[in-house]
Amino acid sequence: MKKPFKQAVFGAALLCAAAIASAAEPQACTQVRMAGPGWSDIDATNAMTGVVLKALGYKQNVANLSVPITYQGLKKGQIDVFLGNWMPAQAPLVKPFVEEKSIDVVHPNLSNAKFTLAVPDYVAAAGVHTFADLEKNADKFDSKIYGIEPGAPANQNIKKMVDEKAFGLGGWKLVESSETAMLTQVDRAVRDKKWIVFLAWEPHLMNTKFKLTYLDGGDQYFGPNYGGATVNTVARSGYEAQCPNVARLFKQLTFNVDLENGVITEVLEKKTSLDLAATDALKRHPELLKTWLNGVNTASGANGLQAVQTALGVK
Repeated sequence: MKKPFKQAVFGAALLCAAAIASAAEPQACTQVRMAGPGWSDIDATNAMTGVVLKALGYKQNVANLSVPITYQGLKKGQIDVFLGNWMPAQAPLVKPFVEEKSIDVVHPNLSNAKFTLAVPDYVAAAGVHTFADLEKNADKFDSKIYGIEPGAPANQNIKKMVDEKAFGLGGWKLVESSETAMLTQVDRAVRDKKWIVFLAWEPHLMNTKFKLTYLDGGDQYFGPNYGGATVNTVARSGYEAQCPNVARLFKQLTFNVDLENGVITEVLEKKTSLDLAATDALKRHPELLKTWLNGVNTASGANGLQAVQTALGVK
């Protein structure tokens, strides 16, 4: 009786070892290639994701790419995941990639966001509350709308609006630069009480640094509810099948406006490093980890939640 019992125990041990081995992620999946367009909100979500990935035994590589190049990278299999699919602003850009199934829309990672044109509160107080109010004050605005980096879908929406002469803006000019350069221009205008209209969104520090008024009436170009937006996580086609464990994490990563604003404020206002700000945010909100890491293992197959909690020193 002893020999069969030993054989059974040995067999069970082999099965257990095999199960653990099968839970480990393929080696190719341990490098997680992501993209960042230089927006502070996506910098924040990338950083928080990076903290979790590192604790799980993965290596995150974030490439600084424009949004159109990011989607091409996803299509070509050069980028694995992008956390910045702002909808509906990016709808025209992302539609062909979704239709040809070269990218997968994984999960909405943020709701209750905003993305449309805005003006400083003193401009609103002078009577500018809607897109239709811009043209009647063209001289004060110098017929300019300040945008972000060239090629950004939101800039394309503005160009389309100008090309279609919507709201009488046919003679206006879009000034393209970058998020940082645009906000520097806003800062100067606010300091001198000059008139300026620009792309604004939440979450972002601009909502607390400046007193803003989001303009109404741009539904056709930015969507209803002042450009009410959902931000999706998207991945290259086939990523979930190839890397099911880390893909499960991305299916469960969900942020909120206050969380992102907290990281952004720490970085831009208090000059905290991005990694430290992201780490501190997760330490303040350890309850998020239980949802994010439900059923997720480390890259080697161990308990993912325990690994991240240990790395952060939280329970």
